[in-house]
Amino acid sequence: MNKNPVAFLGLGVMGYPMAGHLASAGYPVTVYNRTQAKATRWVAQHGGRSAPTAAAAVEGADLVMMCVGNDADVRAVACGAQGALAGMRAGAILVDHTTASAQVAREIEAAARAKSVGFLDAPVSGGQAGAENGKLTIMVGGSSELFARAESTLGHYARAVTLMGPCGNGQLTKMVNQICIAGMVQALSEGINFADRAGLDVDSVLDVISKGAAQSWQMENRGKTMAADKFDFGFAVDWMRKDLDICLAESRSNGAALPVTALVDQFYARVQAAGGGHWDTSSLIRLLRPSK
Repeated sequence: MNKNPVAFLGLGVMGYPMAGHLASAGYPVTVYNRTQAKATRWVAQHGGRSAPTAAAAVEGADLVMMCVGNDADVRAVACGAQGALAGMRAGAILVDHTTASAQVAREIEAAARAKSVGFLDAPVSGGQAGAENGKLTIMVGGSSELFARAESTLGHYARAVTLMGPCGNGQLTKMVNQICIAGMVQALSEGINFADRAGLDVDSVLDVISKGAAQSWQMENRGKTMAADKFDFGFAVDWMRKDLDICLAESRSNGAALPVTALVDQFYARVQAAGGGHWDTSSLIRLLRPSK
């Protein structure tokens, strides 16, 4: 069955494979990336075409997905002179997969509405592996009508696509996700370090406790690499600090207390200062055993 054309803006470690799943599913995909060489490589691998600007990439697309770096990037790629909204037709939908603030989501929704374009904020969880395997979790903010139109397409790179309420709620839900991860990684770091100093076989400990109440995604996917002191992969500390800054700013607005999150954010600042900005977030354990 013929599928309507789509566009994907931003081909980083997440966007590159996400766009690839759409191509594999038979969508005519046009991609845009600020570094053109990456877009050229994507087209060579997946087909479709690339465009020199976001505005050119979205021409004729019913659905446009975007996955960039931060609030400033979202504003530039969506609303710039050659941004997505400059080229999208009335009735199309812009879906933002960037982890950004709820405020910028509402800004882009208003700008999109002014051009008769739909907008969904739809940050993802699952990391690079989830993107590559098509197993992301997508938390969406926006209207139920727009969600219904976009859901099946987003499902090509997700195991769960869930509407969380009005615009901004996708980003707020992602903040909850990052708050929980921050505390969990610190606890896992402390537990692994404790097991090591107690003379236990750390891998055996992880195998046992992962079958009980302590089980988590972080334990299953990062525990053994933490024990082996391997961090040159995964979700970078720099990006986690960006996300936690968003969480802490929102907490100052809504009055939520985030004492553990604020503490872990400062631990990540120490990892950055030690040169670990590109290490995986599980590198928190380095602060407990820096000499290993």
